[in-house]
Amino acid sequence: MTAGEGLHVTDHPRLTRLSEPRHPIGIVHFGPGAFFRAFGAIYTAEVLAGGGGDWGISAVSLQSPRAYDQLAPQGGLYTSVTLGDDGAEHNVVNAISECLLATENRQKVLARMADPAVKIISLTITEKGYCHAPSTRRLHLDHPDIDHDIRHPHAPRSAIGLIVEALARRRDAGMRPFSVLSCDNLPGNGPMMRDLTLEFAAIRDADLSAWIADEARFPATMVDRITPATTPADIDRLATNTGFRDEACVFHEPFRQWVIEDDFVDHQRPDWNHAGAQFVRDVTAHETMKLRCLNGTHSTLAYLGYLAGYETIAETVADPAFARLCQRLWSHEVIPTLTRPEGEDLNAYCDALLKRYRNDAIRHRTWQIAMDGSQKLPQRLLGTAMVARSRGLNVPGIALAVAGWMRYVGGIDEQGDTIDVRDPLATRLRSLSDSADQPAAKVNALLSVGEVFAPEIAEDREFTDAVRTAYSGLVSRGAKSMVAELAAGFAPSVQGERAG
Repeated sequence: MTAGEGLHVTDHPRLTRLSEPRHPIGIVHFGPGAFFRAFGAIYTAEVLAGGGGDWGISAVSLQSPRAYDQLAPQGGLYTSVTLGDDGAEHNVVNAISECLLATENRQKVLARMADPAVKIISLTITEKGYCHAPSTRRLHLDHPDIDHDIRHPHAPRSAIGLIVEALARRRDAGMRPFSVLSCDNLPGNGPMMRDLTLEFAAIRDADLSAWIADEARFPATMVDRITPATTPADIDRLATNTGFRDEACVFHEPFRQWVIEDDFVDHQRPDWNHAGAQFVRDVTAHETMKLRCLNGTHSTLAYLGYLAGYETIAETVADPAFARLCQRLWSHEVIPTLTRPEGEDLNAYCDALLKRYRNDAIRHRTWQIAMDGSQKLPQRLLGTAMVARSRGLNVPGIALAVAGWMRYVGGIDEQGDTIDVRDPLATRLRSLSDSADQPAAKVNALLSVGEVFAPEIAEDREFTDAVRTAYSGLVSRGAKSMVAELAAGFAPSVQGERAG
């Protein structure tokens, strides 16, 4: 697809860069999709607006041309729309100075990454972009892109391959490395990115891997802002309100939180703290809180809400039983597994989450959140379950959520209609589900997927029995009934913070 192809057109002129300056580039970002434009790019734009250094962004689309086609004709400009209780507020964001499509100009991407002016490579490529097994946190060496990059290291396709090749060029030129900043919802995203990079580099050159280990930095992050997919109707409405058409516009909630481990090469990084980011020594407690409290319940609501016939998260939690399910999960199954982050009140954090979920101006579709579940479950739900089980706790809510995912990836909803399952393992998951006739057998077949279920949880008889029971209930009684039963009798007022 070329720039602009297939995009919706109206009589409104396209948003374009006129007199706005292009900031000198200091960051290369992989994956300039909606979340990055609603989050990291805004923090950077606010720093730049305050005269905060040469931190313009080179926005690199690695595979799909969609974001490139949206941004490039607009010179990297786009509109950020905040959806709050008082209506919508929109601002044009000027942080992206360059747009590149890696599939068409890979060598230019590598040259930009090797430029000594670039200090940071940041990523929002979603879980599947790391080409790894979430249950083991190791590279998929047979992944087509990783296999290609091992054989063709100077013309890489994957994010990992590009990073290693660019670091190799810097080392060979006697230059300092860059920092690699993962901004995806993965536990220990910094250490994980480091491990994957070193694993790949070691296959190519042990000395290169050692240099990266000694000199490069991989700070961990926690990111949080609910960002629904932009629809054609959203674009039309914004064009009517502003007088120009913006194919790259993003819509998001008012809330945002960015916690960053302050560990960068030569301390070179934007003053994102001036825009509200938190620089800390250790992100672990914050990221675990967010992954388990927000992402875990988001996925729970996505699968069970979709099966119950709800289109958005706001519609789902408008059902009192689903709201109580979230509260029950937080108080009985999630908070007991957490270490309280410094400065956070876990109960207040969860109360605020429910309020955010209820913001009906945010049309965050259950189907959208349900995407790529095979990559998300280990971090969002199964990790919580393993910690809880190790402490002798039962997790019927998580078991029901996992059963909801299994029912969802089976590809047929409660009305007998086909589900458009978007997942790297979709074909395999559907085949496994179809290979069995009975609910318990379907659960057993899906538990065999090692990329999702680590042996520790797949062999936990009490947990897997709970999943089988929940799956059978979803088949025979439906999601609404199962959620209502689990939530029945739960009194939110008894919620107690048990984390240390």
